[in-house]
Amino acid sequence: MSKKPSPSRRPRAARRETASLGRRLFRALFGAALTLVVVGVVAVLGAAFVYNGPGPAAKDGDKTTVVLRKGASLPEIAASLQRGGVIRSSSVFMTAAKLTGAARGLKAGEYEFKSRASMAAVLDAIRHGRIVRHWITVPEGLTSDMVMDILNKSDVLTGSAATPPEGAILPETYEVQRGEDRAAVLQRMMDDRDKLLNQLWAHRQSGLPFNTKEEAVTLASIVEKETGKANERPHVASVFINRLRTGMRLGSDPTIIYGISRGRPLGRGIRLSELQRPTPYNTYLISGLPPTPIANPGRAALAAVLNPDKTDDLYFVADGTGGHVFAATLEQHNANVAKWRQIERDRAGAGAPVVPAPPAAKPLAGG
Repeated sequence: MSKKPSPSRRPRAARRETASLGRRLFRALFGAALTLVVVGVVAVLGAAFVYNGPGPAAKDGDKTTVVLRKGASLPEIAASLQRGGVIRSSSVFMTAAKLTGAARGLKAGEYEFKSRASMAAVLDAIRHGRIVRHWITVPEGLTSDMVMDILNKSDVLTGSAATPPEGAILPETYEVQRGEDRAAVLQRMMDDRDKLLNQLWAHRQSGLPFNTKEEAVTLASIVEKETGKANERPHVASVFINRLRTGMRLGSDPTIIYGISRGRPLGRGIRLSELQRPTPYNTYLISGLPPTPIANPGRAALAAVLNPDKTDDLYFVADGTGGHVFAATLEQHNANVAKWRQIERDRAGAGAPVVPAPPAAKPLAGG
């Protein structure tokens, strides 16, 4: 009776076949692994090129603008950038943002990217909030209607806002963002005025002839319109302060203009009939302050009214250099007016434009 061969003593052909099968399996697995490695390397290199290499060309001009809304998620940001033609792959952008840690600190706003900017540069700009900066400047002495003209003409802002009370705005240059609401920007301007006014009011000079902050703003608006020289405003303010203290009328031309046109330029001099026209703002005819400010005064005018120079002056008139000459008596003032009249005549003789001066019969504060 014959015995079955043990496994260790199987025929050589069987052993060779088993070894060959093992080698083929190993080679197959090795090839698959190598293919995966190659594919992975290619993918990594491709992603690295997409991330660090040149991005898409701008569709129009040499820059592309994209607005990323506040609160946008990483996928939304990536999709907005790809849709805007700034990046080629939203998935690569999201992966890079996560790997670099930038995903936690991407900032909303309006961005402007150069044509073919790399994804790395795009991500860095958004991570550090290098947004496009827009500015709105409100010059000193504009009325609230004029300020609203500026806000309404801006193509950066959205929404609508009601015209605020006269004098409620602080004239400054304000930074705004595209899509920001006009009412919110206007509120900032009003809050800044309140903050400044509260600070100045807390340190105001004692014995001023008015009792409220709004009265201070009203007088400051007159000072603002009477002189364009910031260093002159404390002196001009002292003239009006002295007039209020002595019961004299303010006699300010800008108040007349406000009563006629709500402060918009007349394009001509004030007529005698307008000097005599009764309006709530005609400080040639009314005593004390007008009922409201006549413009939005700036920092210097507000500070000047709350801390005016200490003088005895009651009059001032143009001096021909853009400033004014001051006087404590009517006699001195009339002499100063006569000098101004001579300057006018000399300019007229030389063909230079003539700037109207106050009527000689009126002891006005300003020109």
